[in-house]
Amino acid sequence: MERFVLFPGRHHLLTRFQAEYLRGLAGDGGRTVVWAVTSANHQNTKRNPVGYDRRQAAIERFSVQEGLRSLVVPVFDTAHTDRFADVTLKSVESVLGRTLTPHDTVVACSTPEVATMYAELGFTIAGVEAEHDPVPDRPWDALLRLAAGDPAWREAAHPASVDVFDRYRLGEQVAQVVNDPVVGEEGGLTTTRDYRTYAEAFEASAERKWDLVRRHVRPGRIVDVGCGAGAVLALADREPALRESDLIGVEVARHLFEECVHRKAQGWFTNPNVYFYCRNVLGGAVFAPRSVDTTLTFALTHEIWSYGQRMDSLRRFAQAIYDHTVPGGVWINSDVCGPDNRDLRVRLALQGAPAEALADLSGMSRDEIAAHVEGLPTRARLERFAADFHFPLPFDARPDGTVGIALGDAMEFLTHKDYPDNWLSEAHEQFCGLEFADWKALLTDIGFEVDGASHSWRNDWIVEHRVAPVAALSALDGTPLPWPDTHVLLVARRPLNT
Repeated sequence: MERFVLFPGRHHLLTRFQAEYLRGLAGDGGRTVVWAVTSANHQNTKRNPVGYDRRQAAIERFSVQEGLRSLVVPVFDTAHTDRFADVTLKSVESVLGRTLTPHDTVVACSTPEVATMYAELGFTIAGVEAEHDPVPDRPWDALLRLAAGDPAWREAAHPASVDVFDRYRLGEQVAQVVNDPVVGEEGGLTTTRDYRTYAEAFEASAERKWDLVRRHVRPGRIVDVGCGAGAVLALADREPALRESDLIGVEVARHLFEECVHRKAQGWFTNPNVYFYCRNVLGGAVFAPRSVDTTLTFALTHEIWSYGQRMDSLRRFAQAIYDHTVPGGVWINSDVCGPDNRDLRVRLALQGAPAEALADLSGMSRDEIAAHVEGLPTRARLERFAADFHFPLPFDARPDGTVGIALGDAMEFLTHKDYPDNWLSEAHEQFCGLEFADWKALLTDIGFEVDGASHSWRNDWIVEHRVAPVAALSALDGTPLPWPDTHVLLVARRPLNT
């Protein structure tokens, strides 16, 4: 009867200790090691920085060098479940066509909670690092040392992992992902965003966005940074004038990046030169200097401002785009923006009464928060937003029932208030940090020439359907004020002589 060692884990980095341990464990009876590589569909996230293909390559090399007979099985990530052991065993069965049982398999696992799941199914547990005192270096410890720039990681790592990391320059990638101050463990800007509704909203507006920018696009190498699920690039793919161009999408959110790859595989694009990268552009250069003809960004720069260090992060981003743009190339940016004279004090009249007390949202699910916010009248929703917003939003209640507030803060609330489905995520993002004049000054200072087509504008649909029905704006003396601009289109070119 063939006998096995089931070794579940993420296996981003293999260690010398694991080699010694597995030789002893597998050598007893000539067991085959079954490597169940969990989170095999994840990469470029803090929890899973290395792709499955590189992990498998290191495992195969490790096995040859150590004289182990190995089988490698990918196990896709699942939501947290007490049946994790069952899920892993079924994944192994579906790939190998055989069932591992307590009669023929020992489970090697150093994580107590996971080991308990297998033990409850009757498997004998080999504790790997957990069996030793002092506990030897665990793979994740060595990986964190690598990310910290400590060369001592090589002392703990097995030569197979060192070789794969060196050949594919994985050390740079791991350090960039693990040390990223903006992106979370699952490869997104925030854990409170519903990416399904976010992608649906982006899809619905894709044609409008493309119509806004298409005449400014320069053929050649076209990059959409923050491409979502690839909807705008799909429209660019249909343009006859761009049929010889490379279309490249960059997306930091793993959920959206995976949808891009899926759509490409399903034939969404006719252009053979369509590529996608899962990257955070704030983590370092993605493209070589002077290599991109057109960069597109939609609803992205306010996120860089909000999740980064405001102007410092935005300046680094703009500089990175300038650096990768060819002379004569263009950056087209469409986003929300603050109104001109955003510090002006105004009076804001809102439908409904103020909130008597604020509910504690900490124990609520996303759906419960959405229902709670939906039930608040506009005036009460202002208190709710000011409490949840990650930026100061001071206002004062006036005797006439209106609110005294800065114009920029008034528009901040009015343009956020209708996103209950992603309330906490949206409350992390500042829409009105820069006004049009600030944008022109920033781009000019970096070296761009701001095209005359650049302008701020008001989304009249938002005003007509979401703002005007529940709010009125006036000067402090009561004079009615028009609703200000809410968005900006920037067409910035790198001069030919630079």
